This record gives sequence, C-alpha cells and structure tokens, in this order.
Amino acid sequence: MHISARVDYAVRILLEIARAQADSVKADVLSAAQAIPPKILESTAAELRRAGLVTSRRGPDGGYRLARPATEISVADVIRAMEGPLASVRGERPEDVRYAGAAEPLQRVWIALRVNIRAVLERVSIAEIAVDELPAFVGELTDDPGAWQRRPGPPA
Repeated sequence: MHISARVDYAVRILLEIARAQADSVKADVLSAAQAIPPKILESTAAELRRAGLVTSRRGPDGGYRLARPATEISVADVIRAMEGPLASVRGERPEDVRYAGAAEPLQRVWIALRVNIRAVLERVSIAEIAVDELPAFVGELTDDPGAWQRRPGPPA
C-alpha cells in the first residue's frame, strides 16, 4: 500500500489539531509544528474541510478545528477523504473486478487485502495516535520482527 504525501500531511494536520485541545489552531502553527509548507497545508486543510473532517474560521481568532471528536475520526476516514477507496485495482473497487481463467481467484486476494487494510486503519483513531495510546493490536503487529524487515523490491 502506498501512503501519499497528501494523506501523510492530512493525518499530521489532524493530529496537531487533536493534540492542541484548543478551540482552533492557526495554519502557521500547524505548518511549523509539522514542517508542512504553508501552501500545501492550506490546500490539504481545504480538502479536509470539504470532507467534513475539519472546520475553519477566519480572522484573528480563526484557525482550524476538528469537525467531530478525534475519537470518531479513523485513519481510514482520512485516506478516503484524500484519496478515495482504501484499496482499488486499476481504479476500480475489488468487488467490481472480474478475471478469467487462471486469474479468476485473484479478485478474492484483492478483497482479502482490503479487509486487512480496513482491520487496521478503521480501528485506529486520530485521538489514539495523538496521545500515543495505540490499540493493543498495533503493538502486537509491530512487535513481530518481520514487520520491520524490508523485502526485496525492484532494483532502484
């Protein structure tokens, strides 16, 4: 799975807002806290606003705030807001892809992949990350030494 820069920025923006526990957080504070260029922060925050994850207010007391409690925003919500479905095959949802012959079972592999992605990303909230209280299953998964090992990929 590829996590785009847009998704990474969006999650980090939400984490800073959640951790601040203030009425609102100014764009320059968010930008400085996460080293996100101001123009990128503004465009990312605008997408988060359109997705209903943040609200904003202009003026000297303005800034960004979460549109709902951080406990109710999952990492999956952020990815869907920024990129669309968690798993797609050639731009289609796995359940809509059809294969013939030897590749026919491949659709079930893609659906299983989506189930596993959901099993992690839908169960981790912005609030849990912001206070470094990740669900136990994340620790169990990352405690496996194999989780940290790189696998051979294509030559650079």
